Amino acid sequence: MNINSYNKTYTVDTVDVIDLQNFVGSSVYLIVFDKKVYDIYKGTAFKDLDVSRAVFLEADENCKTIDTAVEICKIMADIPFNKNSILISIGGGIIQDITGFAANIYNRGIRWIFIPTTLLAQCDSCIGGKTSLNLMNYKNILGTFYAPDRIMIDLNFVTTLSEDDYLSGLGEVAKFNIMAAHDGIELLERHIDRLLHRDIECLRAFLKRSLEFKKKFIEEDEFDKGVRNLLNFAHTFGHAFESVSHYAIPHGQAVTLGLLMANMISFDRGLLDHNLKCRIEKLCVRLISVKLDYHWFEPSSIIGAMKRDKKRTSEQLTAVLFKSDLGLEIVHDLRPEEVERSLLELISYLKLSKLC
Repeated sequence: MNINSYNKTYTVDTVDVIDLQNFVGSSVYLIVFDKKVYDIYKGTAFKDLDVSRAVFLEADENCKTIDTAVEICKIMADIPFNKNSILISIGGGIIQDITGFAANIYNRGIRWIFIPTTLLAQCDSCIGGKTSLNLMNYKNILGTFYAPDRIMIDLNFVTTLSEDDYLSGLGEVAKFNIMAAHDGIELLERHIDRLLHRDIECLRAFLKRSLEFKKKFIEEDEFDKGVRNLLNFAHTFGHAFESVSHYAIPHGQAVTLGLLMANMISFDRGLLDHNLKCRIEKLCVRLISVKLDYHWFEPSSIIGAMKRDKKRTSEQLTAVLFKSDLGLEIVHDLRPEEVERSLLELISYLKLSKLC
C-alpha cells in the first residue's frame, strides 16, 4: 500500500520476517527499540541484528516527552547523522511518536522507518504522519506531521502482546468498522471470536480494511482541517478516560469506552435506534479487559478533561457522534449534562457486565 503525504509517498508493507541488517546495509543508522520488545525477541527476530547503535526505551506515557526526543537527537549528532542516515523505530505508538518527532526536527527532517509491534500501531497510528508528545499532565499537546519513509508490519508480533495491549488494538479495529456502519458492524459480529483468538489471517484482513479506511481520510485531509477529524470518533471521551485514570486504561480500551459513550449520547439524541445501540454495546464489552474503577468516571473530572481537548472551539464540548443516517458528524454543542447522564448509564452498564 502506498500513502500519499504532502512531501513524500511512503509505503506500507506486510512482511513475514524482519531482516533489518540486510535492509540497512552500509547506511548510517540508529535503532530506537521498545526495550520490552527487544527483550522478548533478542534471541529470535533480532538475534543477528547489530545493536551497537541502538537506544532502548521504556515505552510508557512518562517517556513520551520532548526531553526524550532531544536525547535521541543528541545521539544522532554524536554519530553523526546526515540527510542520508536512517532512524529506525521498533515498538508501538509511543516509540513511533518519539522517533517521528525526533526525525522531523533533526536537520529539518531525516529518513525514518517504522516497524510497529502492537496491533494498535499496526492497524491505526502507523499511517497518517502524526507525532504527539505529552507536556506536564496534558496528553498529545505537542506534535508535528511527519510520516515515515517506510512501514513494515509483521503481524506475528501480536502473538506476544498482553491481553490488555491486544484488546487495545482491537478497540481501534472496532472503531474503524463501526464508523463503516452496518457493513463493518456485521463483519465484526461475524468474526469477533476469531479476532479474540488472534487468528492471524483474520487479523490480516481486518488490518488491511482498517488501513484502507483510514487512508482515504488522511490523503484527503492530512492536516486535520476537515474530514480527518471524524477519525476522532470516540477519542474525545477516550482521552478523558486515559487522563483521569492516569493512563491505567490503555489507549485502545479507553477508545472502546469512548465508543460506548458516543453510542449512548447518539441514542439519547435520537440518532441511533435501540437495536443498533445494543449490538455496538455487545461488541464493545468484549474488548475491555482492564478492571475499571468507577471513581474514574466521576462527571466533573471527565468533563474537565474534555474541556482541555485541543479540538474544542466553543464553550460547549466537542465530540464526534452518529447522524440519523448512520454517518458521523462533529458536534460542538455537547452539553455537560448530556455527558453526565451518559456517564451514569455507562457505569451501570459496566457494573452489570462485571467490568467495574
